[in-house]
Amino acid sequence: MLDAPSRSARAGFGLTLALWALVAAPGARAEVAPFETAARAAMLIDHASGAVLFSKEADVSIPPASMSKLMTAYLVFESLKSGRLNLDDRLRVSEKAWRMGGSKMFVRVNDQIRVEDLLRGVIIQSGNDACIVLAEAIAGSEEAFAARMTAKAEELGMRQSHFMNATGWPHPDHRMSARDLAIIAERILTDFPEYYHLYGEREFTWEGIRQANRNPLLSAPGADGLKTGHTEEAGYGLVGSALREGRRLTLVVSGLDSENQRAQEAERLLNWGFREFETFTVGHPGLKVGEAEVWIGERPSVSLVVENPLTLTAPVGAREQVQAEIVYQGPAPAPIRQGQRLGALRVSAPGIDPIEIPLVAGEDVARGGFAVKLRAGASTAAARALRAAGLAGEEKTQGAAP
Repeated sequence: MLDAPSRSARAGFGLTLALWALVAAPGARAEVAPFETAARAAMLIDHASGAVLFSKEADVSIPPASMSKLMTAYLVFESLKSGRLNLDDRLRVSEKAWRMGGSKMFVRVNDQIRVEDLLRGVIIQSGNDACIVLAEAIAGSEEAFAARMTAKAEELGMRQSHFMNATGWPHPDHRMSARDLAIIAERILTDFPEYYHLYGEREFTWEGIRQANRNPLLSAPGADGLKTGHTEEAGYGLVGSALREGRRLTLVVSGLDSENQRAQEAERLLNWGFREFETFTVGHPGLKVGEAEVWIGERPSVSLVVENPLTLTAPVGAREQVQAEIVYQGPAPAPIRQGQRLGALRVSAPGIDPIEIPLVAGEDVARGGFAVKLRAGASTAAARALRAAGLAGEEKTQGAAP
């Protein structure tokens, strides 16, 4: 049995706009205007690519105030999706919920209130009382619900989150980070799009009391969510999201001094992100980008095709400077099955770290017959002789045309 010689092959080439079907941007540039914010912690994320466009103290544990109600709503959405709750279910208001201070929906003790109305009370009115009604219905008590919030945060990769209540009421151990707030906002968008519209509703009236949505960002172009927060310790904070021309950004700002400053800083950060960055897709499923050598196959090579396209966010103009190289361990031993992972396309551009797109075999390649094995054996023997003489190396560089 002949073993395939192990060597790393790289096919380097400059990506052309024709290859990627990208449209050149006139007056392109690849430098980002710097951004500074008065927020103590902040983060800006592109929803499609997951790229972090701005980060300031994003992993510092901070009091989230009512922004932690995003996690409260997430657990309610989960209960709705699983069927444990229905929007038309009526939940009883406990005395604890009725007596709760802070921002309120103004529920009355022993009232039976629909889940959908309670959700609007949480999301639009930031009602602490509504949070407790939902928490008690789902987990039996607010304390048990808070424990579920913490467990869910850990499951979602929110490393700085620990919850002591369902409302965001001040507590020294009730903590999140700007990154964690961005994560839960993104998960709401991704996991429960059927309920996301609630975050964009401008007002809600309950028992004759009309309350406007506290999110000042809703007046900005494309903005449609998510949640504000304020306590004396936390300052003024906001988790927001906006969709403009098919592109969505999600932001977090926290620790600001006033409602006006919160509104201004959030909109400034959002506008900067849309202005300074662009998001585009590299490749399409099945696009052939090169070939890999095959060891003892009925064919000497196999086409390498893109398995899934890659969405990139980069400074405006950077897509004209995208570069890529094919990386694979080769030659690939036959037999090879269509769709088998063989390597990667390593993509880089100014302002972003290199990212790899999986490459797979474009077709089947059967194992070769006796003559192929004989030639392979001779080739292997010759290669060993050259290496022994110090005349050949292990790494192979191969050019490829776009």
